[in-house]
Amino acid sequence: MAEFKNPTQQGGGDNKSLLVMMLVMVAVFFGLQMYKSKHNPQTVSPNQPTQSAAPTPGASPAAPDASVATPAQAATATPAIVAAAEATTTVENELYRITFTNRGAHVVSWQLKKYKDTDRKLPLDLVHDQAARQFGYPLSLYTYDAATTTALNQALYVPSATGTLASPSSLTFSYSGNGLTVTKTFTFDETYVLHADIAVTRNGAPVRALLSWPGGFGDEEDARSYAAAQLDTSTNGKADHVAFKKVIGGATLNGPFDWAGVSDLYFAAVFLPDQPDTATLATLHDQLDVAKAKHNNGLGQGNAPKGPLVVPILGAAIGDTSGHTLTRVYVGPKAVAVLKAIHASGSSVTLEPLLDFGFFGPIGKILFLALQFIQVHVASNWGWSIVILTLIINAILLPLRIKTMKSGLKMQRIQPQMDAIKNKYKGLKATDPKRNEMNAEIMQLQKDNGVNMFGGCIPTLIQMPLLFAFLYMLPKVVELRQAHWLWLPDLSSADPYHILPILMVVSQFLVQFYTPSPGVDPQQQKMMAFMMPAFSGYITWNYASGLALYWAIGNLFGIATQAVMNQTSLGREMREIAAKRARRKAGTGSGRAQTIQGRR
Repeated sequence: MAEFKNPTQQGGGDNKSLLVMMLVMVAVFFGLQMYKSKHNPQTVSPNQPTQSAAPTPGASPAAPDASVATPAQAATATPAIVAAAEATTTVENELYRITFTNRGAHVVSWQLKKYKDTDRKLPLDLVHDQAARQFGYPLSLYTYDAATTTALNQALYVPSATGTLASPSSLTFSYSGNGLTVTKTFTFDETYVLHADIAVTRNGAPVRALLSWPGGFGDEEDARSYAAAQLDTSTNGKADHVAFKKVIGGATLNGPFDWAGVSDLYFAAVFLPDQPDTATLATLHDQLDVAKAKHNNGLGQGNAPKGPLVVPILGAAIGDTSGHTLTRVYVGPKAVAVLKAIHASGSSVTLEPLLDFGFFGPIGKILFLALQFIQVHVASNWGWSIVILTLIINAILLPLRIKTMKSGLKMQRIQPQMDAIKNKYKGLKATDPKRNEMNAEIMQLQKDNGVNMFGGCIPTLIQMPLLFAFLYMLPKVVELRQAHWLWLPDLSSADPYHILPILMVVSQFLVQFYTPSPGVDPQQQKMMAFMMPAFSGYITWNYASGLALYWAIGNLFGIATQAVMNQTSLGREMREIAAKRARRKAGTGSGRAQTIQGRR
């Protein structure tokens, strides 16, 4: 953001518009923080009890399925199909390496080859091992009977292949015993999407067994990433994102679903049912103590707190009312290009809405696409791409800055006449009707001289949405995850040395210092000169360093352009008028101005 333009720099002794703009900016920031807290609340407190909220609209409490029999029922004469020992099968393509175990026929490792773990040495494994050991592994089965669920996920299935398979390929797990007959078939191609065919019967009757991602992702490593967990669904083309605090574990949501699943900041596990109209979704919400987890950025062994540290673990399971589940499964990054290419079954609906930039989403998306274009075609580094995009934005806004200065100069030229009008009505109470006459005279004077009293607000009004769009976009795009720039190891995380926030504070002060602000009350000018840098420093201190980079570069651009404009006839005249008014206010014909004026 190049500058917070003071709207009262044009308006004599009337300082109300400055306070209004400041209040608007603060209100928007904290309003967006409230909006964010509703969608991504803070991590669960260790002392907070488990939620027992009422079911969400459209959700029905989990209940035992009528078709599910207990394990105590007599088994039929179906021949037993049970593996003699545990074995693993690995399926891989250029994007992933998935390892299955025949113990439960589920996934124990889901590595994404294009993304690195916290140490940046190994491919990122999306299986949250600690959560999986406690709540279940990816592609395990979920039923409305705990004993049946345990039996299905502990059985030794017979795999159609062991060892390593290269995509495209197919892998089938079969099991029969204790009256249960299960077939789980997975088909793989060259994308992040696989297809699942799940059929479970007991004594010949279908069992409503749902394919699940029980919860968590392997990249979740700090409070921010856990708190970003959400349930994502799309019904008839309308996407919905539900924060973890509003997700009730064990609830069943009835379709139709274009797609449904869970995600965190950067990755998602989403089901795309073959039959959207008959699909049902079970929501899973658990809590996990990660105080002693290995990799969680300050929450781990070396810095582990004395007490428990409880975080939310979200999961989801998809099934079909017929008991036979056919669905595609997407497990991968929330990258725009990737999500846009994946369509729901028989629909034009894509997974693109999974990437949600919040209130200023449309602006954020445009900014990211522009940033991505620069990264691909101009600079190969995301940090330099942010720098270039910032310079382009500020260059586009430069004519508005010049127009603002011209408008301010016009205002200062008529300031003596405005002061005369105010003196004519001096002493009136705030409720006196004659004050309306004063305001009418001032407005007519401004109109006659082509002065727009809100002209100084235009650059700020344009730049504020851009700033807040960056605020919510930068920490969510997976492309910036672990993207480095000079000393910054990760543009989506805070500057570890706080160099950029400090530079941001200094540059913000210089913007206020160099920008001519004649007519502003000295105390108010001093307040703005220090309060605005402090406010912007507070925002960027522990936020994505990419935001601080954008803001600081914008400030430096503003300082440079303002220094040049101060040397023009326009700038010199503004300073002369400001100096005269300052001397007049001081009651002397000469002397030093008391306000902070624009410098050469």
